[in-house]
Amino acid sequence: MANNKPKVIKDYSKLDKQLQQQIKLIYADGFADNLIHFFDKSGQKITVLPFETEDKYYMLRMTENEAVALVDEDDDYDDDGFLKDEVKQTYEDKYSDLDHVADQLEDD
Repeated sequence: MANNKPKVIKDYSKLDKQLQQQIKLIYADGFADNLIHFFDKSGQKITVLPFETEDKYYMLRMTENEAVALVDEDDDYDDDGFLKDEVKQTYEDKYSDLDHVADQLEDD
């Protein structure tokens, strides 16, 4: 993560559809195992899913239960919690020209 990027804390449901699709592509095996935890200045535990673009570092608020439910309720994922192959291919074709997506897919 580049330290000079602004950090944006946001709810996944409030992101536009294209950004949600990019996140699904990066986290094709679901969200829950990729959550990070930290404590805010008042000592409250915060759980987020990290996602980096060229210009921002997103921290998407969600609990582990919400992360599991998002994938369970999303038709883009199969019954085992993996992004369906045909959906993954569609998103790869659609977003492979974005550096932040291509870079993160190469890291996997």
